[in-house]
Amino acid sequence: MSSSKSEVDKWYEIALKAHRYYGGKIETIPKVPVEKLIYFAVWYTPGVAEPSRAISKNPDLSFELTSRWNTIAVVTDGTRVLGLGNIGPEASYPVMEGKALIFKFLGGVDAVPLPIRAKDADDFIETVKKLEPAFGGINLEDIESPKCFYILERLRKEMNIPVWHDDQQGTATATLAGLINALKIVGKKISDITISMIGAGASNIATYNLLVKYGAKPKNIILVDTKGILHAEREDLDKLMFENPWKYKIAIESNGELRKGGIKEAIVGTDVVIAASRPGPGIIKKEWVAMMNKDPIVFALANPVPEIWPWEAKEAGARVVATGRSDLPNQINNSLAFPSIFRGALDVRARTVTDEMAIAAAEALAKHAEEKGISEDYIIPTMEEFEVYVKTAVAVAEKAIEQGVARIKRSRSELEETASTIIRNVRLKYETLVKNGFIKDIVQL
Repeated sequence: MSSSKSEVDKWYEIALKAHRYYGGKIETIPKVPVEKLIYFAVWYTPGVAEPSRAISKNPDLSFELTSRWNTIAVVTDGTRVLGLGNIGPEASYPVMEGKALIFKFLGGVDAVPLPIRAKDADDFIETVKKLEPAFGGINLEDIESPKCFYILERLRKEMNIPVWHDDQQGTATATLAGLINALKIVGKKISDITISMIGAGASNIATYNLLVKYGAKPKNIILVDTKGILHAEREDLDKLMFENPWKYKIAIESNGELRKGGIKEAIVGTDVVIAASRPGPGIIKKEWVAMMNKDPIVFALANPVPEIWPWEAKEAGARVVATGRSDLPNQINNSLAFPSIFRGALDVRARTVTDEMAIAAAEALAKHAEEKGISEDYIIPTMEEFEVYVKTAVAVAEKAIEQGVARIKRSRSELEETASTIIRNVRLKYETLVKNGFIKDIVQL
């Protein structure tokens, strides 16, 4: 534990120095020629009046005549930032800016960090709705639970552009992708397995819903929150109905055995454990993993330290182990999902991101890893496998077209060309800036 803390402290020190040096991580630069001042007659007055007139007659032309088609907002109220908690909108800015950097570098998506000060969920919702004319999509980030569920539901229903909550849907998509291949390795079907889920925050509740959508049986899932196993006879059920209807729904429909108790009682005799709770180690004990079914799968996703170290889980009999860390095998990383999901959604000007589009992304991620050759230590691609972002974007775009939520239709070859060109060009531009000294590397990793 001490060595892990020392390592994390090192990153803190480097990050603070680098952020101060660069003054942030992103900037806006022109993408059109401005060889002479007269060019502004095209880009601004008087020429700009004509595209504005066209858009006033047909607002959807804003996706063709402006950068709206490729621009999203990364929106938060700063109430649950990483492992920092409620630190406020200003303090959340570095995280939102980092997410914007990942969007651009991996998905070619222009993302604007947008922390907002909202007094309550309804105020937040109304603020975001007013932003719709400026963006092609909204990525919600780091909003406390259960408020995040209410906000996402409302905005998905009331906005005509994709609204996505990465802490919910992004983590759920990556988790499903990893589980698809883990189950192939152990030779089990999702419809037959029993799953224990440790933690009932945004990511695990969203993961529960996506697993059920994919074919897991609710009665075969046991979910644990800070008060113990959710079940239909819990004393706080009436309170949950009003304060957290999303968790209440799970309590009613899951846990067909009516298991009661805590983490140990939830894990024993299950095939899979998906933990997204608090940093360990020791949250999940070796002896509990040893009491799981044959060839158990353990996803211990807490950061910076998983609920159980992978080698401990392996010693206890786990066949496949995944964590949230990049320095360990099988990182379940939502950065594999959100850049390409938005890339695909934007490329067909989708009106929403459906659960089926998220499943299509998970299946594309799993298929890519399978084609490379899955193993107990490789069930999901890494962030360095850049080609997977194009494949996933295409799968998402095709599903949007199939479901009728896309404004435009494109062939598979057109989708591949669009996504690959945009993502490739970002890398080429970046390499040119580095080569010519406009971006200096003071980090030196």
